Parts: sequence; structure tokens; C-alpha cells
Amino acid sequence: MTNDYGCAEFVELVTAFLEGELDERTEIRFLEHLVACDGCERFLEQMSRTVQVLGQLPGERLSTDSEQRLLSAFRNWREDFSE
Repeated sequence: MTNDYGCAEFVELVTAFLEGELDERTEIRFLEHLVACDGCERFLEQMSRTVQVLGQLPGERLSTDSEQRLLSAFRNWREDFSE
């Protein structure tokens, strides 16, 4: 890899990239890593395809309580992962 942008950071930012939510500096670093890393390029393609396919499924809503517990679990996981 030719830059200091790691695969773990790339994976963490894929959703924000796909939703167009990265700031300009972060997006540039994201794209530079993408050019240099075949594995992350494949991962982004897989995630893009997954979003495309799942976007076509009928939506089912979680209960508010279940949704909040799930979001909390992911927040805690991200905090634990970044430590």
C-alpha cells in the first residue's frame, strides 16, 4: 500500500462514502486507498452490489425498541473496535 490509509479505516467509512457523506479530504484519502488496494476495491464493489440488491427488497420495520438496541450494539462495537 502506498499511503497511510489502512484497510480497517476504509471498511469503516464505506457506508458514508456510498451515501456521499465524506468530507472532501477524507474522500480523497478514501479514493487514493481504493486505487492502491485490490482487496478494498472488491469490498466496495460487494457492498455497492449488496446495497443495490437490498434496496429492492420490501421494507419491514423493527420495533422502536429493537431498532434502538441494534443501533446501540453497533455504536458500542465501533467504539470497541477503534480502541
